[in-house]
Amino acid sequence: MTDESKRDKLIAAKEAWAREGRRPKGGAEAGAGRRLPPGQREVHDFPVLDLGQQPNLSRKEWRLSVSGLVERPIDWSWDDFLAQPQVTLVSDIHCVTSWSRYDNTWQGVSARHLLDVVGPRPEAKFLMLKSFDGYSTNVPLARFAEEDVLLAHSWEGRALERQHGGPVRVVLPSLYFWKSAKWLRHITVMAQDAPGFWEARGYHMNGDPWDEERYGSP
Repeated sequence: MTDESKRDKLIAAKEAWAREGRRPKGGAEAGAGRRLPPGQREVHDFPVLDLGQQPNLSRKEWRLSVSGLVERPIDWSWDDFLAQPQVTLVSDIHCVTSWSRYDNTWQGVSARHLLDVVGPRPEAKFLMLKSFDGYSTNVPLARFAEEDVLLAHSWEGRALERQHGGPVRVVLPSLYFWKSAKWLRHITVMAQDAPGFWEARGYHMNGDPWDEERYGSP
């Protein structure tokens, strides 16, 4: 089976889950404790989920741009990114496929710092995150601006591996992990919401794990 056919098969399966409004098999610890959202189970490994493509980017090749409703658009190189204040944050991951992983230690640039640099305009309400593999996902600006959100280049003290979104991925702990785009390349700041890759295929526009916003519209 080719990579393209594997990708098509994965997308078709997830579109079917969205149409049926069901979670994949295995997510049965329905809110076991306040830390675990409904329908999730704790895991200790770090599962890999993507569209069947993992961009092989060197740090020299990687860039991040931000455009749209901002006062100061940016186009950062890797050196520009590392020149920003660096933070270490610990957070839990909640994947829409029903697994959760506790106490992940990330290093990178905080989303609040990025927003301070670009200066969203008053009418800005949403972001579209775009990845080097063609993936995209929408997030509310208010969620992206939470204090535990960052653009991560390291996980557990090591450079973020390609399979987990390196060189840089978003980490947005308050939403399902499909909102934490891997291989981040561009952010568009918008006044109106718009669906990203999975949202256009039946996934929820918001994606709050505590409300089980897996599929459908808000």
